[in-house]
Amino acid sequence: MLAANFPVGGAIEPSQLGVAADVALLQKHFSSITAENVMKPVTIGTGPGIYNFAPADQLIQFAQTNSIQVRGHTLLWHQTAPSWFFAGNPSDPGYRDLVRQRLETYITAVVTHFRGQVYAWDVVNEVASDTAGQTYRESSPWHAALGPDYIEYAFRAARAADPTVLLFINDYNTEHPDKRTRVLAIVQDLISKGVPIDGVGHQLHINVNTSAAGVDQALTAVESLGLINHVTELDVSLYSDPGSCYENGTGCQADYGANVPQSVLSQQATLYRQLFNVLRSHSSVRSVSTWGISDNHTWLSTFPVNRINRPLLFDSGRLPKWAFWAVVDASIVIP
Repeated sequence: MLAANFPVGGAIEPSQLGVAADVALLQKHFSSITAENVMKPVTIGTGPGIYNFAPADQLIQFAQTNSIQVRGHTLLWHQTAPSWFFAGNPSDPGYRDLVRQRLETYITAVVTHFRGQVYAWDVVNEVASDTAGQTYRESSPWHAALGPDYIEYAFRAARAADPTVLLFINDYNTEHPDKRTRVLAIVQDLISKGVPIDGVGHQLHINVNTSAAGVDQALTAVESLGLINHVTELDVSLYSDPGSCYENGTGCQADYGANVPQSVLSQQATLYRQLFNVLRSHSSVRSVSTWGISDNHTWLSTFPVNRINRPLLFDSGRLPKWAFWAVVDASIVIP
C-alpha cells in the first residue's frame, strides 16, 4: 500500500476492470478510485431526466467488492456540459430559472443515486479563471447562463441530496500564487454566504521542475480557511513546457521516446518524495489520488502533444518505478 496517512487513489475507466494487470494493481496498492470520465455530466446526463448510471455503477460495484473507496468526479465542468442544460432563449425572462432548475435537478438525481457510495464529490471543476484580473472562468457556459451563482446552486443542491458526503471545489495550478488567489477568493465568497463546502481539491498536474514548496503553501492557505485538502489528479510530467506548448503546441520539449534518461526519472522520483513528505506533514490532507494508475494509460501521452510520457508511480508493465520506491521507502537512495 502506498500510504497509511490517507486513502491513495487512482483515476480509472470501467474498461480497465477487464484487464487483469490493472485489477491486480488496484487491489494491491490503491484504497480509493476516481471515475476518469464516467461520472461526468456528458456521460450521465444524456437528456433532461435521462441518466446513464451503468458505467459508473460498474466502478462502484468493483470498489465495494474490493473494499475500495470512491471519489465522485465531477458534478459540473464547463468542458462536459451537455447542450440540453442551456436550451432556450437567454433573453427570455424565465431562462435563468429554467437553467438553474435543470442544474439542481441533475445534481439532486446524481448525488442521490450515489448516496452512501462515494465519500467525496468534486462539485465544481475548474471554475476559477486563468486570466489576471478575472476571478471566475467567464467562458464557462454555466457562467454565461447563471453568472457565478451557479457554483452556490451546485453546492447547495449536492448537500441537500447527501448531508454526509464531503463537498469540494476542484482546480489546477493551485501551487501557483496567482491561480491560488483566484480559487481561494471563490472559496471565501462561498464561506461568507454559508454555502456548504468542505474542502479544496488540488489537481497537481505538475512537472519534474515543480517546487513542492508551492504545494505546501497551497495546503496551508486552505487550512487557514478551516477547510480540508484533497489531492485529486496528481501526475508528474517528464516535460517542462512553456505556456506556448499548451496554447498552440509550439515550443514543446522534444519527445524522449522509449529511452527516458535515468536523470529525468530520478528527478521525478525526487519530486514525488518531496511532495509526499509535504502531504504527510499536513493533517488536513485526507485523500491523495493520481490521474491514472500506471504509465500505459495517461492523458499526458496526447496532451499537450503526442509523445511518450511516464508521469505515474507504476510503469507501463504495472511495475513500481523509482518514484514509487521514493514515496514508500525513505531509506531508498535515488540514483
